[in-house]
Amino acid sequence: MRKITVIGTGYVGLVSGTCFAEVGNRVICCDVDQRKIDLLNSGVIPIYEPGLEEMALRNKSEGRLLFTTEVGEAIEASDIVYIAVGTPMSETGEADMRYVMSAAKKIGEHLNGHKIIVNKSTVPVGTGELVREVVQANKKYPWTSFDVVSNPEFLREGTALSDCMNMDRAIIGSDNAEAAEQIAQLHAPFNTRIFKTDLESAEMIKYAANTFLATKISFINAIANICEKVGADVEDVAKGMGMDSRIGEKFLQAGIGYGGSCFPKDTYALAHIADKSGYDFELLKSVIKTNHRQRFVVMDKLRETLGGLAGKQIAVLGLAFKPNTDDMREAPSLSIIPELLKQGAVVRAFDPIAAEAAKKQLPAEVAYLESAELAAAGCDACVILTEWNEVLTMDLAKVRDRMKQPIMIDGRNSFDPKVMEQHGFVYYSVGRRPVNRPETERKSVNL
Repeated sequence: MRKITVIGTGYVGLVSGTCFAEVGNRVICCDVDQRKIDLLNSGVIPIYEPGLEEMALRNKSEGRLLFTTEVGEAIEASDIVYIAVGTPMSETGEADMRYVMSAAKKIGEHLNGHKIIVNKSTVPVGTGELVREVVQANKKYPWTSFDVVSNPEFLREGTALSDCMNMDRAIIGSDNAEAAEQIAQLHAPFNTRIFKTDLESAEMIKYAANTFLATKISFINAIANICEKVGADVEDVAKGMGMDSRIGEKFLQAGIGYGGSCFPKDTYALAHIADKSGYDFELLKSVIKTNHRQRFVVMDKLRETLGGLAGKQIAVLGLAFKPNTDDMREAPSLSIIPELLKQGAVVRAFDPIAAEAAKKQLPAEVAYLESAELAAAGCDACVILTEWNEVLTMDLAKVRDRMKQPIMIDGRNSFDPKVMEQHGFVYYSVGRRPVNRPETERKSVNL
């Protein structure tokens, strides 16, 4: 059993700390946010992640998982300290490092013996050395020693517990072989592949991996847009591409682009790192631009089908950036709904989990309904932005009968076009042929 402190009880810190406790370690999760710690100590998990509440509360009740605002005491009581604070995107696109530096300063002030300091936050290349300098400059006792390790996370929201307990790989960067080995042993229960490297390479791996996946998404979305123009089916195209072992089938699902806490922030951050290093990363800038434009393909289809949005009632199904999370960070709904309202539409929204989080960020004019069927009632069109199971399993016949016009714009390719045709919907998806398209629109497009 190792004594671990995790600084930061956000998504990464709370999931990682809970999983470390699950495999038998004593873990203290600490945060300066008193409200968040009070919630955790009262048994309320402030983020939504399937299975997290049960696992966290079980480990808390068995004494392996503790929550506190006493960050200094937590540092002193542990021999491994994880920094898992936020690195939000600044106005320039670079990662905001104030919380990482504050954590490093606090560690230095409470360094009461040798400790391994592990960066779990996504940070620019060179942060490990910067953390080393800050800790060294703030040491209370000159005789204390420490090592710095980079151990970036690769958790996917919605499947984070499974991702952690069955870890695909653990990247461990350090200039000290013994420290790297101790962190490798900490990951042994997760049955993962271990890759050891230097600090800088480990920090770059996180950015490189996420931006490569973002590139695959933007690429298939660009292909989808071409498929619509030439009459091809992007799902067949993606399947054929994915059969090539050099490409693989993952991250080739066409839609309205990526969102969330990682891909948008990490692509901008790497573009900034490249600029700062003197390299013009044109490819990555195009990926970012393509993703931004892709969000509005649903707007184009709505305007083409309805002939304008003023006075039209639009049901928006799904608000979170992906299913099984309440995370609204960079969710397409945050761009699309304000634009719908700006063009005069009335918006009726449904999301089974993220509605409360969405209310804090979306305009007050949005109405929130308790089901997809209720949201669609009386609407001129439905737009699917998140493929929640509650959306995938909605009663299509009931939805069609309640709508003013049976028009469905599917930004996530949630349904089989043949099924939608049988149910009598005018159905548009991404990179696939529309079904039951009005004759007048066909003629205008052909012209």
